[in-house]
Amino acid sequence: MAAAKNVILIDGSYLEGGGQILRNATALSCLLSQPIRVNNIRAGRSTPGLRPQHLSGIELVRDLCGGKLEGGKVSSTEISFTPGQIQGGNFLADTHTAGSICLLMQVSVPCLLFSPGPAQLTLKGGTNAEFAPQIDYTTMVFGPIAERMGVKYTCDIKRRGYYPKGGGEVRITTSPVAVVSPIDLMHRGQITKVTGRSWVAGSLPVKLAHQAGKAATALIKREFPDVPVDIEAVQEPRHAAFGNGNGIVIMAETSTGCRLGGSALGKRGVQADEVGRKAAQVLVRNLKHGGCVDEYLQDQLILFMALAKGKSSVRGGPITLHTKTAIFIAETLTKAKFTVTPEGDPETGTSIIECEGIGMENTHG
Repeated sequence: MAAAKNVILIDGSYLEGGGQILRNATALSCLLSQPIRVNNIRAGRSTPGLRPQHLSGIELVRDLCGGKLEGGKVSSTEISFTPGQIQGGNFLADTHTAGSICLLMQVSVPCLLFSPGPAQLTLKGGTNAEFAPQIDYTTMVFGPIAERMGVKYTCDIKRRGYYPKGGGEVRITTSPVAVVSPIDLMHRGQITKVTGRSWVAGSLPVKLAHQAGKAATALIKREFPDVPVDIEAVQEPRHAAFGNGNGIVIMAETSTGCRLGGSALGKRGVQADEVGRKAAQVLVRNLKHGGCVDEYLQDQLILFMALAKGKSSVRGGPITLHTKTAIFIAETLTKAKFTVTPEGDPETGTSIIECEGIGMENTHG
C-alpha cells in the first residue's frame, strides 16, 4: 500500500488571491491524489472566505472523486481536501445564485478527463456572469482550442441565467482521455474574420442587441478595415432564459486557427452601444499585441499545459496576474516547470509561456 502523501499548504491570498487559487488547487489535488490545505481564502476581498459559487465548485470535485472536504461552508477562510478516486457518472452542482457555471466547469472538467468512463455534469447558476467567462466565450474560444489538446466535451445550454437570480442550467458530457496533448500556439497568422453574438433576454427589446452589435462592428472596422465582421443580434427565447439580461461576445479567428475573444455584459444605466464598444475594445487590445491567445484564455491553458505529455509553447500578450497565479499553483502541485519570456514592452508586448508537462496518464485506460 502506498504511503499517505503529506498535505501541501497553499496560501489562498497569494498573487490574485481569489477563487482561481481554490479551483486550480482543488482540481490538481483531485488529479494527483494530493491532499491540500488552503488558508487565507480570498483574504483581501471585501467579503473574505468562500462564496456559494466557490463552495459548490469544490463540493463538485469532492463528489466526483469521493473525497473528504473539511471547512466547506460559506465564509470559511480555510479548507482541507483529501481526494479519493475519480469516477464517471452523473453529477450535479448548483450555486443557488448567479455564480458562474463556467467556473464550475473550470474546476471539474480537467478531473473528469482522467475518469474511468464518460460523465455528465448538470451545472446550475449564471451562464453569463460578471468576473467570469460567459458561456458563449467558453463554447466559441476555449472549447475549440482545448480540443487541440485532446480535451473533448459537449456543452448543452438548457437555460441561460443572469445576475442577480441565476437560474441557468448547462449539461456537460465529458469523455476520458489517455493523455493531454501539448499545444503549440506561437504563430498567429492573419486575422480572417470576426464573428459574435449580441443578445438580450427577458423583457429587454432586441434593438439593444442590434445597437451593441453595430457599435462593436464600427470600432473593429475602424482598427481592421479589411476584416469581415458578422455579429448576430439574438433575442433569447423565453423558455431558454431566466430573468433579464444583455451582453455580447465576439471572436476573431486567424489563418493559423487561433481564436481570441472580447465580451461585455449590460448593466442598469449603461447604454447598449457602450456595451458593444467595451467588448470590441477588449478584442482590439488583444489583437494589437500580436499574440495567439487573449488575456482570458492565457491562464485557462496553464493547468492543461502542466498535465500534458510533451512541451507546450504559447505566445500571448502581457502575462496577467491570473496567469502568474495559475503557474504558481501548477508548479507547486505538479512539479512541472514553466518559463515565461517577455518580448518587447512588458505592458503591451507579447510573452512566450513554455512548459514541459508531467505527461499524466489515465490509469483507467
